[in-house]
Amino acid sequence: ICLPQWPNDVGIIALEVYFPSQFVDQTELEEFDGVSAGKYTIGLGQARMGFCSDREDINSLCLTVVQRLMEKNGLGFDSIGRLEVGTETIIDKSKSVKTVLMQLFEASGNTDVEGIDTTNACYGGTAALFNAVNWVESSSWDGRYALVVAGDIAVYASGSARPTGGAGAVAMLVGPDAPLALDRGLRGTHMTHAYDFYKPDMVSEYPVVDGKQSIECYLSALDRCYSVYRSKIHAQWQRAGVEKSFSLEDFSFLAFHSPYCKLVQKSLARLMLNDFLVSSPSSQTGPFADLEAFRDIKLADTYFDRDVEKAFMKASAELFEKKTKSSLLISNQNGNMYTPSVYGCLASLIATHSPQQLAGQRVGLFSYGSGLAATLYSISVTQDHTPGSPLDKLVSSLCDLKARLDSRRKVSPNVFSENMKLREETHHLASYTPHGSVEELFPGTWYLTRVDDKHRREYARCANIDDLPEARQTMSNTSTEHIVGHATKLPCVRASAVSPGEVVSNGSH
Repeated sequence: ICLPQWPNDVGIIALEVYFPSQFVDQTELEEFDGVSAGKYTIGLGQARMGFCSDREDINSLCLTVVQRLMEKNGLGFDSIGRLEVGTETIIDKSKSVKTVLMQLFEASGNTDVEGIDTTNACYGGTAALFNAVNWVESSSWDGRYALVVAGDIAVYASGSARPTGGAGAVAMLVGPDAPLALDRGLRGTHMTHAYDFYKPDMVSEYPVVDGKQSIECYLSALDRCYSVYRSKIHAQWQRAGVEKSFSLEDFSFLAFHSPYCKLVQKSLARLMLNDFLVSSPSSQTGPFADLEAFRDIKLADTYFDRDVEKAFMKASAELFEKKTKSSLLISNQNGNMYTPSVYGCLASLIATHSPQQLAGQRVGLFSYGSGLAATLYSISVTQDHTPGSPLDKLVSSLCDLKARLDSRRKVSPNVFSENMKLREETHHLASYTPHGSVEELFPGTWYLTRVDDKHRREYARCANIDDLPEARQTMSNTSTEHIVGHATKLPCVRASAVSPGEVVSNGSH
């Protein structure tokens, strides 16, 4: 194959999001847990939390989101040359999720697919994305697309951390001439050793969390990554003959890894603090008016300084509304998805803006994984927003995001608690048949049918809406939103990429 030496505008061409079909209301969870009203909804900024029954695991989440992306974009599995999965939800210490996903490729005959799983807390999805972009830009690229999958089930033991859970998966198609191109040379990375959040118990899904240290690690990583990013973009601008200082104003939008929404709001304020400390003393006007009292503080002394936090959250409130708030749709409604979190925020940003509003903009993304690994990088959105353009198609593919979130089924905190107890007791068992209802899953969802006596897992897929004659007939007379809103009532049948009845098996945070 004759390929150009360096492909142009390598980045995200298509993006698909999957989240469970059920949620628990955080207001009701506050009452159930016996905590003060507003502790989860105002203190954390969370409205709802999605969760999985024992019918779904990390393999089924990733099977679902990959197949949906391929089907929605009319792609054959032979068009993929690299597939990498970022996850910290480990159900097998040897066999990767990627190898389970390869069963979707069997009908195409394509086994020439590079990539494997990548793990470090919530950072694995970003590492997988960078690896995919690097592959397309390398001498190893054979002209095909790369596929990046980030998926996790975030669960916590009963207590203060439980309301920061969630679940979901994101799939991203990576290639050249992308509507969302990663900016070359503009990644500010910080990695160091910390025990802020980790999972040392090999038979438990629950992490060990030092909440205070985790917040300090997150914010200090943000400081370091922003400093490195600014240095690199300054160097690029100087080489281009541009003399100016970089600030938050140079990002049109910012999306963050979101353990909970309030931390994201504090993070944007934190970046304003960084800008302030490198700025010249200001007059009584401008974004830093009334902040001069903080001129001599040191970043390392401010992680838990309430006066600093309050002042800069107030000063950055307008920026938050303009640049970041719209990215928190999925985070607020579904919770922390771990590795897909920042990409769920990117999807939310796209879903809540038109192609015209996004075209030509620079989007900053901050990815954080405990332990720790973090990167602040940026994406440039294409200028082309014409009907039928790649950007127009990307925005259109996500326009139903809010309707899908609204179509989920609310369950009581008691039922949620029972589900958590069931997962705790059974997620590691052999010879296990799940108890969860299949009928209440979204159409096209893969689900676990059983785990055999050798821990091999078998899966089936709910029928797609288009596979059901009654659904096709209804769709001709009903709006798409109505169909989505009633999707959970449609029957599930074995309708999979593999032969009917064939076993689909697998051996921060």
